[in-house]
Amino acid sequence: MKKHPAFHRTELLIGEAALKKLSETRVILFGVGGVGSWCAEALIRSGVGHLTIVDNDVICVTNINRQLQATAKNVGRSKVDALKERLLDIHPDADITALQKVYNQETREEFNLTGYDYIIDAIDSLSHKVDLIASAMESGVTLFSAMGAASKLDATTIRVDSIWKSRGCRLAHFVRKRLRQRGATGDCLCVYSEEMLPAFEAVKAACGSAHCFCPKQLDDEGNEIPSDVWCHQKAQINGSMVHITGAFGFNLAGLVVQDVCRKSGERDYGIL
Repeated sequence: MKKHPAFHRTELLIGEAALKKLSETRVILFGVGGVGSWCAEALIRSGVGHLTIVDNDVICVTNINRQLQATAKNVGRSKVDALKERLLDIHPDADITALQKVYNQETREEFNLTGYDYIIDAIDSLSHKVDLIASAMESGVTLFSAMGAASKLDATTIRVDSIWKSRGCRLAHFVRKRLRQRGATGDCLCVYSEEMLPAFEAVKAACGSAHCFCPKQLDDEGNEIPSDVWCHQKAQINGSMVHITGAFGFNLAGLVVQDVCRKSGERDYGIL
């Protein structure tokens, strides 16, 4: 990939060799919601040259408070398609692949995880998250994973550590439990929060209920999109805010950037 003047300030910080290595780096990112969308933008603005984004959701009006590509005019669009459009506006030379798919045990064979340098997990669903983490650990590819960003307010409590050492995160607790049940022995760094807020009310409702704000939308052929496509029958919806989800996403992107810099060998960055 040719040298791009947009990354001049980045090169001043990390050096030419690291910037070149970033341009050659291949990342696959699962989940482009409140965490993943900001991670994707940070990766592209940092000079990552090859990015695959995976998510089967469409944009709901309730995504606007925390998801990068969620705007009023984008409601009803594929999350990955809308995000790809924005990312190419930032870095037209980047190789960006958008896959409107879900990762689970049934679809795992559709993804060649070993074809990437980094795997990033920003999936909401516990079962799908565990499926991906287990597969990534088996693949040997470097994995960075986001734990629970919902029901958090204090960004100063966000930490990075081994998935087996994270504290104060209920999602991480259940992820570890299921990984042990599968006999998983691998490790990965995860972004998590130690904040433990009181239990606030969560909406226990599926799409199309009285609690649903998703408007009826039509696809490109004029057919009404089924209501269960919007939120995939989420059993529980917790509150979340962008200063937390964004910080999670930026931390994930930062882990990739720091690892690439370290491996470039150009400078002593004093990291990782």
